Amino acid sequence: MSTPHDSPVPRLNYPTARFMISAPTLALCPDDTGTEVAFAGRSNAGKSSAINALTQQNALARTSRTPGRTQLINFFTVMNDESRRLVDLPGYGYAKVPEAVKIEWQKHLSDYLRGRFSLRGLVLLMDVRHPLTEFDQMMLDYA
Repeated sequence: MSTPHDSPVPRLNYPTARFMISAPTLALCPDDTGTEVAFAGRSNAGKSSAINALTQQNALARTSRTPGRTQLINFFTVMNDESRRLVDLPGYGYAKVPEAVKIEWQKHLSDYLRGRFSLRGLVLLMDVRHPLTEFDQMMLDYA
């Protein structure tokens, strides 16, 4: 009789992650197949840094001290398999961009979260120094 411990669980080899594509809208995202885990949070919460730490690559996802640097939906393949993806989402909240741009980002973020069938996980990064906002609560509801 076998037990779950008899066969090792296959591990994802995150250091093999590679940049795939940046998409400004849901329509320009890769085919909606496979499995995606997205990283969401306020501007400058550390989403790109978390992807870099997970993949053990310092510059896979571009980081910046300037809030709002990630302006597109960025996709990264895992294990050289385009059906397994990590997704770096634009931050919400404070960013040094015009209000119209922020509204557009929130629309694309909402479209992605509601319309992406391949989205299987959502990692929500929060800065404990800031209280929850209404948008933070909405993101928790998605998760």
